[in-house]
Amino acid sequence: MRRSLWLIVGWLFLGLGIVGVALPVMPTVPFLLVAAWAFARSSPVLHRRILEHPTYGPPVQAWQERGAVGRIAKIWAITAMTGGVALSWFVGMPSWVVGVQGAVCATVALYLVTRPEA
Repeated sequence: MRRSLWLIVGWLFLGLGIVGVALPVMPTVPFLLVAAWAFARSSPVLHRRILEHPTYGPPVQAWQERGAVGRIAKIWAITAMTGGVALSWFVGMPSWVVGVQGAVCATVALYLVTRPEA
């Protein structure tokens, strides 16, 4: 039963990661990280396939082995978060919403910059 649940979670997040390949506003690697984590508990074959992917495997391996995030990924993530907060402010979202969004994004950005680089 548990294996089936992890398999469903893995497939769900793999699907979201595939959508992220086509949609520039949706990240791919974070979804693949969750998929790899779930597949590690349910399907070693699918876990290995993610790790061996020529494009997306290296960042997933870097995260799993060292908690590392590449410099370009950090820059893109922080730029996107900053843009999202600025857009919220620009379109006139309530200031408390922009403040909460800014605080969450600042916390995530701080976490990102403290990760080792791949």
